[in-house]
Amino acid sequence: MSELPTNRTADAIAAYVRTCAQLRAAWMERLWSEGATCPDQGLTIQHGEVQRILAYPEIECARYRDFLVEEDSKPLANAVTEAGNALSESQFWNWFVHIFGLTTYERDLLLLCIAVELDPRLGRVLAYLADDARATQPTTAVASALFGWRDGVVLTTDNLTTWRLARPAHGEAASRGATAWQVDEAVVLSVKCERWVDSALNRSAGFIVPEAAKQLPSLYPEVLNQMLAEFFSSKLDKNYREHEVVLVGPVGSGRQTLAAQFASAIGSHLLCIKTPLLAPAQPTTESKPDGLIQAARMAHVTGSVLYWRDADAVTATEWLEVKRLVGFRSIRGVTEAPSSATHRFTLPPLPTAQRLELWAHYSNEAAPAIVRAQRLTPAEIRLLAQSPADATPHQILRRSMQSSSDLMQPLPCPYTWDDLVVSPNLQRLLKDFEAQVQLRWEVYESWGFARLTHLGQGISALFGGPSGTGKTMAAQVIARSLGMALYRVDLAGVVNKYIGETEKRLRDVFDTCERSGALLFFDEADALFGNRMQVKDSHDRFANIEIDYLLQRIEQFDGVAILATNRKNDLDAAFLRRLRFVVDFLNPDLRERRILWEKSLPTFAPDGERIIGEIDYDLLAEEMEINGAQIKSIALGAAFLARSAGTLIGMEQIELSAHREYAKQGQLLRASLSKST
Repeated sequence: MSELPTNRTADAIAAYVRTCAQLRAAWMERLWSEGATCPDQGLTIQHGEVQRILAYPEIECARYRDFLVEEDSKPLANAVTEAGNALSESQFWNWFVHIFGLTTYERDLLLLCIAVELDPRLGRVLAYLADDARATQPTTAVASALFGWRDGVVLTTDNLTTWRLARPAHGEAASRGATAWQVDEAVVLSVKCERWVDSALNRSAGFIVPEAAKQLPSLYPEVLNQMLAEFFSSKLDKNYREHEVVLVGPVGSGRQTLAAQFASAIGSHLLCIKTPLLAPAQPTTESKPDGLIQAARMAHVTGSVLYWRDADAVTATEWLEVKRLVGFRSIRGVTEAPSSATHRFTLPPLPTAQRLELWAHYSNEAAPAIVRAQRLTPAEIRLLAQSPADATPHQILRRSMQSSSDLMQPLPCPYTWDDLVVSPNLQRLLKDFEAQVQLRWEVYESWGFARLTHLGQGISALFGGPSGTGKTMAAQVIARSLGMALYRVDLAGVVNKYIGETEKRLRDVFDTCERSGALLFFDEADALFGNRMQVKDSHDRFANIEIDYLLQRIEQFDGVAILATNRKNDLDAAFLRRLRFVVDFLNPDLRERRILWEKSLPTFAPDGERIIGEIDYDLLAEEMEINGAQIKSIALGAAFLARSAGTLIGMEQIELSAHREYAKQGQLLRASLSKST
């Protein structure tokens, strides 16, 4: 309904209430002249006023009816009739009364409340009409006298209070005749604009029109058809308005898009509400939050489907009234389905084909590998497609790990495959692991092999071997190659002495990993995944429960995890069977050690300065049978020694640094490296 150039409805309401008040004031003036009331209005109580109050009500009503037909009163009575007819010609007001189902008495009370808001000076008139200088706000008693309600009327205000159009001020009882009433700001604003306007929803509400919804990509056609079928069948149910519909899926999964397409299919707009901006932090069960009712009211007057974004925090009690007002046309977007929901629709992860199709909808460029390798949400795919090309997918997405920030620490991934020095067989095995992570959804979905992974579709690998052989570095290389964030699990934070707490923390870690798409790295995994023990006391029994839970959870895991240990033989055999890959890292052989020395001691600095003297790499590889971590440590120590002495890095500095490294291990370097040069 478009805004009109003049406030005809507001003028008509003010005129009607004013003429009714003029007529009633004339009657009060008659009573004053007869001594039946007092001009001091409550400050002085006279005998005539007491007699009038104590007289039988029907006698006073009869006198008032006689007053209305007197010649002096006819002009005022006719003015009231004309003002009422003028108000009845207002299309907006007629629509307003109809859309909220107002009774005659609710309409009159609301008219009085609106008129006082339009002209606050009328409050003094109400006090005059009520014979009480303190009664400056609308009441049902004043409304009854002003509009001539029939005797003995039982006033119900359910529609006024249910839709929050008006309410008793100061929390008083609605049934009391002396209770002051206050109109909602949106009602007054809407009357002025002659269309429904609610400024309280400006920050939290927005519309998606059917034309815009039709342009959105179709993500879940099967779920949409199911929703439509249940909607049309539910309309035949007498409890239609008490249905509660929820769309279950992670943030960014397309719940709002699906709701918009549902609204478009039934010929409606979608009213999107940012629920956290409306619901209070500590809601009460005695009264529903006004914001929720205001949103339902907006959907009702506009004929829209109401969609609640991020509605997990709102309790079932708070939805009772909203559910009865809007019913199936109210849809909640949640991550977990509440028990009160009568209709639940779960949004599954998008298969690879649909992810690629969605990418093509937003971009003409080739889809990056992460779109195939990870089950990105529609929101993440759109973000990637519309982001600058110079940023990496990980930098763009920054997928949330906040819920387990105290248990998981991010690891940098500076290394590439060229930096990893391992045997060809080991590198081939690591590449196979990477390929399975990258292609798993195509194999599961396109080739139909998901039937063989009904418990969980994750991929887990165990990296076993002595310390310093490259297990952590290999995880960093794979994570970087796949474009995945790498997080190390803090085992000290996971394992807890309290019964059940360890399982809770493990569940949090695994769930967060699945949600975020990060690669999970368990270092020293034997601390968690060790052999089950013979039960001797309650501690042993609960330790076994933790291991059993872990075995079950790793089997149902849908993410990617790497576990590293230097005590592979201590792991439970049942656990090893549940892993896709078991990779053994060995100490480097002669060839690998020479390559490691060359990579650790580059001839030139990044700025081109020569920093290496005469180095016998073959001798270093032959004389020191050490691992990669020790080689890097010796090279770093030699660099500091040379820099301190102001010389190039030579065999002398390497030998001194090697002696110190061996001493850390309680060993001696028997060869003399510097003399051999």
